[in-house]
Amino acid sequence: MNTADSFSNTVTTLYRDHHGWLHGWLRSKLGCAHRAADLAHDTFERLWRAGSTPALQQPRAYLTTIAKRLAINQFRRQALEQAYLEALAQLPEGHAPSAEEQFAVIQTLDEILRLLDGMPERRRQVFFLAQLEGLPHAEIARRLGVTLNVVHKEAAAALQHCYLAIYADLPAAAR
Repeated sequence: MNTADSFSNTVTTLYRDHHGWLHGWLRSKLGCAHRAADLAHDTFERLWRAGSTPALQQPRAYLTTIAKRLAINQFRRQALEQAYLEALAQLPEGHAPSAEEQFAVIQTLDEILRLLDGMPERRRQVFFLAQLEGLPHAEIARRLGVTLNVVHKEAAAALQHCYLAIYADLPAAAR
């Protein structure tokens, strides 16, 4: 049996043995059978797209971790959409972007949040202050109460983090 068949069998077995349990667990946590079904499906889809799974001694813990992360991403996106829609409501009538533009903005903001996910808090602050507010490094150092050298290092690390997050998924020929 080749590796692809082995992987397919592993995911199929995980699905058969644990999908019902995961759906029930998510339903109890979310209070909605439809959202639980979607999230359970997304959990197994994430496994499938990963292309491999480690040897699992506790598959339910592994599935729960994936489902929790997906739920957090879902809630984060909903909060992002809500904040964006509230900001749009403040615009004068006739100045709101089209539905397509709104969707593109939400997708872009979601991607930015994904890129910054896992970045330490101070590094994320340096990134926002430099990239979004356009502050010079000296002002960032003053605001955060750190040295200029710390800001330089955090800014470089933040850009490296973004670069790796963007280009890690691309095939070598596309880089």
